[in-house]
Amino acid sequence: MTEERALENFPRVASFKDVQGLKDHLATLPIPVACDDSLLPLDRNPLAQPLTVYGRTVGNRFAIHPMEGWDATLDGRPTDLVLRRWRNFGISGAKLIWGGEAVAVRRDGRANPNQLYYCEANRKALVELLPALKKAHRERCGTTEDLLVGLQLTHSGRFCRPEPDHQSRPRIAYRHPILDGTFGIQDDRPILSDPELGDLVQDYVAAARFAAEVGFDFVDIKHCHGYLLHEFLSAHTRPGPYGGSLENRTRLLREISAAIRRDVPGLHLAVRLSTFDLVPFTHPAPGQGAQGVPIDFRPYLPYRYAFGVNPDNPLEMDLTEPVRFLHLCRELGIALVNISGGSPYYSPHIQRPAYFPPSDGYPPPEDPLTGCARLLDVAARCKRAVPDLTMVGTGYTYFQDYLPFVAQAQVRLGHVDFVGIGRMVLAYPELPHDVLSGRPLDRKRICRTFSDCTTGPRNRMVSGCYPLDPHYKSLPEAEVVRKLRQKSGR
Repeated sequence: MTEERALENFPRVASFKDVQGLKDHLATLPIPVACDDSLLPLDRNPLAQPLTVYGRTVGNRFAIHPMEGWDATLDGRPTDLVLRRWRNFGISGAKLIWGGEAVAVRRDGRANPNQLYYCEANRKALVELLPALKKAHRERCGTTEDLLVGLQLTHSGRFCRPEPDHQSRPRIAYRHPILDGTFGIQDDRPILSDPELGDLVQDYVAAARFAAEVGFDFVDIKHCHGYLLHEFLSAHTRPGPYGGSLENRTRLLREISAAIRRDVPGLHLAVRLSTFDLVPFTHPAPGQGAQGVPIDFRPYLPYRYAFGVNPDNPLEMDLTEPVRFLHLCRELGIALVNISGGSPYYSPHIQRPAYFPPSDGYPPPEDPLTGCARLLDVAARCKRAVPDLTMVGTGYTYFQDYLPFVAQAQVRLGHVDFVGIGRMVLAYPELPHDVLSGRPLDRKRICRTFSDCTTGPRNRMVSGCYPLDPHYKSLPEAEVVRKLRQKSGR
């Protein structure tokens, strides 16, 4: 059975004739999804309503997710492509910009050799990002007074590939019985020592100080997608003060936030969190069907290598500890949280639902709309558990033409405060502005999750929307990506 045939049971969103067609299908999913029949007038549309965050009025309920860039210079400075992307974030019309993209706090913490990173030598170049975004936003929307912009700070941990040879140079929280083999870790040398973590705290402080001095409103202490701080949340087997109990596993967050509060007073803090995880998935073996399957985890039960899962059945989430983490955020004065899940490195169908996987990915093991429904449901459950936190939801891009109808319902019902979009803004940056202006969507620019924006970087090319963005479509890499897509059977 070919991959294309295996997907026939999952209807494409573009095949639904209208919003009722989507709703009829959503009713068959194991997780309910609220979706409105029509869009309310702008004066009553919840997506157009302001919200106060950290004492600031944020003009609407659209947010732009941070994404990992693959197009900076080798020394971590913005290029024209990076600046173009930040301008697009500005013209989006979204009033909450969650960092635009992940910025590593040190060179060896990068996930790829063309990712932005902060050091004093890069300061002058990195200063260009925020003014470029704000200028574009002001020209499109008239004002930046109701715009809130943060910078996501990251260390890629297990997934570090910081040098031009693209070789893996992981730094990890603990030894993982499955991922170590997948990513070539053979001994304890990559484990970050307790003293090294003290140095890392200072790296976060230095990057946060830069963010405050150039005018960012907040920094995100990133805890998602398998990167270092997220991995520490599952460090049950690590000895010492950073492993074992949840208090120990959250020690880095408490130390980083306390140090930033001490040395950069007035800068607000946020967290993007993989609220639940999953065991790694892979391509099916002969006889296993034609969809992605979990790697055999039975030898490792109870499974102590993930956050937000049932250790006796790690295919099931357990939000007990994630909710405790959210309460900790509130205690630390972190009032802004972006809800995500899983990791694009080992469970992308959970974190980034798509009909078509990237060239190195496995066929989706479930209807991608089920993945979207799970992300929306988790955000709603978290919001109910800790209602005084301001929360950004994830998983909206795959709703495609019907994104505004689902987004309106989620905000209207109080399931989430902001609707975050990521991949969609690469293909169609003006989507929030068009929705909030009452314009019909430009269907030719809607992201159909071909995953070329991932296939490109996985093959050492810049990340962008090769099928729909005329700029990337004109690059020589576009033909290479197209051939990779064909080779993978799509």
